Amino acid sequence: MKATILDPANVPYSALDAFEDRTVFQTREWLAFLEETQGARPVIAELRDGAEIAGYYAGLTFQRFGIRILGGSFPGWTTPYIGFNMREGAPRREALAAIERLAFDELHCLHMEISDRGLSVEDGKALGFEIGSLESYETDLRQTEEEIFRRMTSACRRCIRKAEKSGVTVEETRDPAFAEEYYDQLQDVFRKQKLVPTYGVERVRALVRHLAPTGRLLLIRALDPEGKCMGTGIYPGFNKIALFWGNASYRSMQILRPNETLHWYAMRYWKARGIEVFDWGGGGSYKEKYGPNPSATVWLSKSKYKTLGRLRNAAKAMVRARQRLMGRLRAARGGPESEPSDGENG
Repeated sequence: MKATILDPANVPYSALDAFEDRTVFQTREWLAFLEETQGARPVIAELRDGAEIAGYYAGLTFQRFGIRILGGSFPGWTTPYIGFNMREGAPRREALAAIERLAFDELHCLHMEISDRGLSVEDGKALGFEIGSLESYETDLRQTEEEIFRRMTSACRRCIRKAEKSGVTVEETRDPAFAEEYYDQLQDVFRKQKLVPTYGVERVRALVRHLAPTGRLLLIRALDPEGKCMGTGIYPGFNKIALFWGNASYRSMQILRPNETLHWYAMRYWKARGIEVFDWGGGGSYKEKYGPNPSATVWLSKSKYKTLGRLRNAAKAMVRARQRLMGRLRAARGGPESEPSDGENG
């Protein structure tokens, strides 16, 4: 199989969006969001098996510490997977081998990473990739609303009913000011632990700006009986998959259960639009009360030189340590402390 980079001006996005395995993270707008927030350049490649088009690949090139990298996805992008769109029966392992050659030989990258829902551990091992995974949970939205609700714990169901009886309502919005509202609540959530946010409000603004006009981004507020916003939620969705990207709420108002209300609304919203899978956007035992099934997406990485792989892992650990240190320093000065919000995707 051979991979050929397409001219950005001639990428057939409408045709690509018709692939059955297409996700919101492969769309033109999401790639533009990553281009802006990560300083990365989108790469769309056509994959041919002989004369036949087998599929397409989406990723982005960027530099870290002078090292050129191809990511599809990469830690810190708040994007769980990108990867391939393949014709039925086309082998993803051969597609992965073709993209590896493209990354190292044509793009002159020294490191590459890919997270793709269709790749397997065996695919990665066969080609010498380092094997990782993105642990998450999934709710099957093909069930009836009654079945989805019944799978939740009794305590979770009581929270949702309590919110409804207390007069909590949910409001959909495309208000540009939503980003500031969400981030202010995020800061409040973060105060529990001595951490700093992994991203700033500019990333949320960029996400809203690029995705909200497409109809592929659900932005919702949970309002108390007086109409005051208690919590916010961000849920992108397209084709068969919707994702819990992030939510936050003021701790002083959590007694009215805004978080449970937001998640339940989002699941029903995307189910009504034909979405089949609600991806909970990562691990976290608190998500188990919603009755989802555990899931894992393969995350593969490979460096042209082995030392680069070790440096990448060390750099990731250093970023996490710095995050904790910055949180402690802010707490000592009386400033905001922080912790990742529910559903934040590293």
